[in-house]
Amino acid sequence: MSFIEVKNLCKDYRIVQTEKGVAGAVKSLFHREYQVKKAVRDVSFSIERGEVVGYIGPNGAGKSTTIKMLSGILMPTSGTVTVGGIVPYKDRKENAKHIGVVFGQRSQLYWDLPISDTFDLYESLYDTPKDVFRKNCAFYTELLGMETFINQPVRQLSLGQKMKANVAIALLHDPDVLYLDEPTIGLDVMSKKILRDAVRTINREKGTTVILTTHDMDDIEAVCSRLILIDRGTKLFDGSLERFKADYKKGTTIKLEFEGAPPAAEPPAGFGIVGRDEHTLWLSTAAESSRDAMIGLIRYYDPKNIYAVEPRIEDIVRGLFEKS
Repeated sequence: MSFIEVKNLCKDYRIVQTEKGVAGAVKSLFHREYQVKKAVRDVSFSIERGEVVGYIGPNGAGKSTTIKMLSGILMPTSGTVTVGGIVPYKDRKENAKHIGVVFGQRSQLYWDLPISDTFDLYESLYDTPKDVFRKNCAFYTELLGMETFINQPVRQLSLGQKMKANVAIALLHDPDVLYLDEPTIGLDVMSKKILRDAVRTINREKGTTVILTTHDMDDIEAVCSRLILIDRGTKLFDGSLERFKADYKKGTTIKLEFEGAPPAAEPPAGFGIVGRDEHTLWLSTAAESSRDAMIGLIRYYDPKNIYAVEPRIEDIVRGLFEKS
């Protein structure tokens, strides 16, 4: 049996439908009509201990709802979930001892307390030996670079510093699994890199199972070996990043570099603009031969350099959802 087992998981929400105006509000007091929204539809997957899995999809796809059922916050409408042999929503207290959760939009910190005091507060919540807890405090303080601000009140910290502290708090009791829901949202490039490096280190040194939901596909490529893709509550793909690229990659992406700004003219027929910056233009083409495509672009643009590049996960995912 796998460490995490999800079978035919469904979650429905009943949403009250009210008519406009005072009359509609009064009517709803005596006779309510509901609309059923299916947030998660018959999702099944298994995750082995120590895996790092990216769980992705557009807004409203059901990602956070799935994480909340895995962590025991929500009860499924139907289907089953077990995490380390525990049914999360039936034994929430025991489940909480074995998981760490970070929601990017919510904080576990206390506004007027320094992080060091918050660590002490959380120590009393978990049945973890004091020496292990103290060792973990030192480990994550160094790993996440918190030495310079660990004694400052939370109200004085930047968004990146707060997120580092939230990740540390979720890991102080040595959980078996870490759920990260949009952990890098709103962070600068350096803070994102520190968090990604930390997740890889935690997985490698402690064997922690990680499930990451994010809209930043660079997070997925940096830390995950496996990808689960859902849309409208339904699982569309489950496999390695390499298989995802092989299955969904269409055509070729070509990078052109120029001495000055890229030409503003539309690309030749058969090519689409993927992106551009100060000196670079990325184009996509459905042509099977990258050699022929590059020869045509050299004649058309006369670039300084030209490369056929590996497609980014973000570009492939965006293309899939634009089509759907």
